[in-house]
Amino acid sequence: MLDYQAPRDLLREKVILVTGAGDGIGREAALTYAAHGATVILLGRTSAKLEAVYDQIEAAGHPLPAIVPLDLKTSTSADYRGLATTFTRQFGRLDGILFNAGLLGTLSPFEHIQEKEWDEVMQVNVKSEFLLTQALLPLVRQSAKEHGDASIVYTSSSVGRKGRAYWGTYAISKFAIEGMMEVLADELENTGVRVNTLNPGGTRTKMRASAFPAEDPMNLKTPTDLMPLYLYLMGSDSRGKTGQTFVAQPK
Repeated sequence: MLDYQAPRDLLREKVILVTGAGDGIGREAALTYAAHGATVILLGRTSAKLEAVYDQIEAAGHPLPAIVPLDLKTSTSADYRGLATTFTRQFGRLDGILFNAGLLGTLSPFEHIQEKEWDEVMQVNVKSEFLLTQALLPLVRQSAKEHGDASIVYTSSSVGRKGRAYWGTYAISKFAIEGMMEVLADELENTGVRVNTLNPGGTRTKMRASAFPAEDPMNLKTPTDLMPLYLYLMGSDSRGKTGQTFVAQPK
């Protein structure tokens, strides 16, 4: 799907939320969605990074985005319900969500996994996505009903399909995301809301560098290289594709 050619107006008039929008793949996805006509809601932990993405989108003349500084490690269900109210009032629709934010945690033997780190990774990678999906689902479903379709994309990993030694906490969190996607896709069948996971594979990001410090990043694809698939899943060309895991770099 990396050869997909997206029309320039693929996302015109759509409102799309991107989590982890200040860095790496999330940043590139936000810029790319805006370039294809979307009003992007930039959610992330660091305001300065979000503001830099905002400025870049504004300078390019794309639809003005919105900024939501939020730490998924400490946010609560009340925070997410508040976001749903704000989005409904400000935009009146939500056509897509890209769940990109995530924590890697420490790679270690299973018996050495620390409870505190386990809780933090599960909070960001699983619980926050569950609660945010739950809060925003009525708005997403309504958008699909009124405008024809909507898309929820979760970020997965190869270790979320087949476990790997020393990747315990992160891998288990991604197995949970795969299961959540399948349950939700089945429940939302025939509503116009499609739900999928996307496994970006090895990409030139800070998270990848922390997991593989000896690896030459120049041998990896960049976030920009992966954007055709991110566009395909968020745009209406992927209507009818739901309950699936898409692998950006199949081996």
